[in-house]
Amino acid sequence: MDRSVSPLGVTANVTQPPLNATVKPFSVFDGCEQYIEAILFDLTLQTINVIVGIPANLLVIAILIYNRKEPSTSDIFLGCLAFMDAYFGTMTPLNFLNLYLWHSKEVWSAIKFSFGVKDTSGPLFLSCICLDRFLAVLFPITFGQLKHIKYRVSLTALVLFLTFAYSATKMVGGFHNFEKVFTYEILAAFGWMVVCNASILRALKKSPSAGRDSMHPMKKKAFKMVLSILCIIIFNYLPPVALFPFEDHYSPDVFRCYVQPAGFAFMNISSTIQPLVHLSRLEKVPFLPEAWVNKICSCISAGSSKPASEQNTSA
Repeated sequence: MDRSVSPLGVTANVTQPPLNATVKPFSVFDGCEQYIEAILFDLTLQTINVIVGIPANLLVIAILIYNRKEPSTSDIFLGCLAFMDAYFGTMTPLNFLNLYLWHSKEVWSAIKFSFGVKDTSGPLFLSCICLDRFLAVLFPITFGQLKHIKYRVSLTALVLFLTFAYSATKMVGGFHNFEKVFTYEILAAFGWMVVCNASILRALKKSPSAGRDSMHPMKKKAFKMVLSILCIIIFNYLPPVALFPFEDHYSPDVFRCYVQPAGFAFMNISSTIQPLVHLSRLEKVPFLPEAWVNKICSCISAGSSKPASEQNTSA
């Protein structure tokens, strides 16, 4: 399930043709003409990342810088996650241009590197945010002892090292069963985040009085943040977690052309969903008119009993 070996997450046939054979013209749907729906779905979501995701992530970074005098302990993880998602979005236009115009091996290597960044940075930085909230809610004394920024900088450096090491290896390619690294990573990260967030929600809902409305305001903010992260985890990471480990149960063409790009598509769109969910939790968004903010938040928080303008700031 290594999407680094072909455009758009589809595994390419790398068998060299005979010398006298006619070279087949390049096609985005090479070998997947019967299963183009999943590839189109992935392309559509990657386009949304460019149109919506890049501005949203840049706005998140700007807000974190704007509020740097009163930072949250998770801000460094949120900022790195937003930067990585914005970077991944900027590579999509290059991917399109290289598919149809340039056909450059060097550009394709850069695109493979960006796929590695997306595969690794999202799950790992979300795991860091979950760990930060987990300690804050369930082990407040330990959290207080580890509240210094140096611990989060060290953890961020470790995540960046793992991300770039994985991405560089994916870019080089040629390693046997390297795709299994992603399978183990996503399964471990998904399991940790679900258990972690479920534990946090259970702890936050325990209150002397009945009902969530009786929560302390700080607990309410933490509850909303953790609940939003849990929704992101389930929507964006459950499809690949549920589908990819059962590769042997699909025919090669179905898995290569349908299951694989569909699973990665849900991960890719997290580059748009994550910053929008973060922005929807803010009481006031700098740099934007309040009417715009209310409109965006009402779309993200559809079905919520409260308007977005009444929501508390992020914990």
